[in-house]
Amino acid sequence: MTIALYIFAAASLAVSAMKSREKTILALKKAWKAFENILPQFFSILIIIGIMLATFTPRQISGLLGQESGFTGLLIAAMIGSITLIPGFVAFPLAAALLQSGAGYMQIAAFVSTLMMVGIVTLPLEIGYFGKKAAIARNAAAFFFSLALALVMGVAM
Repeated sequence: MTIALYIFAAASLAVSAMKSREKTILALKKAWKAFENILPQFFSILIIIGIMLATFTPRQISGLLGQESGFTGLLIAAMIGSITLIPGFVAFPLAAALLQSGAGYMQIAAFVSTLMMVGIVTLPLEIGYFGKKAAIARNAAAFFFSLALALVMGVAM
């Protein structure tokens, strides 16, 4: 499948170059600039995953976040996701690495969904824009929705 995507991308690039060489070169320059901007964050993915996998053994990860950890593991994952501030493109590879190391689907679903929807670190900023009551209500609703989603994932998977 990966090879097919590379072939498709190369063919599309060739068609673009035939239509307008200048626009294609401009697009490639913009793409390279975007890649350079993402590169530091991409390295952070590698560092975070490397540190986590070096620090914790698959047995420890499975014990904390595995399917056998049950509701306790679900709450641990949800709390970690709620207080962690990392972008989605870091979170998803990290979640995949944790799954491969023995974490459960339900726990990873809680981690990723709280990571994306709950912002304990950004709560003061959110309070400044939306007010204390609205910010706390939104974060609480997002936390409970994440738990509900994780429970559904636990049953479905």
